[in-house]
Amino acid sequence: MAQSQGFDAHCLTVAYGQRHGVETKAARRVAEALKVADHRVVNIDLRAFGGSALTDDIAVPKDRSDAEMAEGVPVTYVPARNTIFLSYALGFAEVVGAYDVFTGVNAVDYSGYPDCRPEFIAAFEALANIATAASARGRFTMHAPLISMKKAEIIRCGVRLGVDYALTHSCYDPVDDLACGHCDSCRIRAAGFAAAGVPDPTRYVKTQ
Repeated sequence: MAQSQGFDAHCLTVAYGQRHGVETKAARRVAEALKVADHRVVNIDLRAFGGSALTDDIAVPKDRSDAEMAEGVPVTYVPARNTIFLSYALGFAEVVGAYDVFTGVNAVDYSGYPDCRPEFIAAFEALANIATAASARGRFTMHAPLISMKKAEIIRCGVRLGVDYALTHSCYDPVDDLACGHCDSCRIRAAGFAAAGVPDPTRYVKTQ
């Protein structure tokens, strides 16, 4: 979406100690396919704190109903993750001279994550414009174009932009890089493809 608006994409992937490395591999595939201007992978280790099913020895919830997914903050929430990610992105932006920072957070589809809300994005934009030397020369804008879109809308938009969804990954609990098909993320992704009327290219561990 940033490229379609004429931006040169300097992309950042954070390997944060999550239990599975398939996300980082998928990010590299996508960046290569989109021929981005730059793609950096930063390694940090949030396992030092734990507190999430994605970084700690906590079971990933499976086969939850829509009502269950819509209730409360799930154990797959990683404490302060998007604050940490955007702080790294802000530092990267300041070094490359960028004032437009894009993030793919989404507040719809039962995410339940407090750091995916519009209020968070607005607050971080305000922080960026008082916490950096670059803010004395220009104004940072935080872009969250997916934040209010339903999953089906996101998928249709990606199709229009030529995204190869076979390169992408969403599963919280993959097995040998194959999606489990039962975690919240897999269920929301599959429902999104179905609602969008787009064939789901996801490789699952077994037929759902």
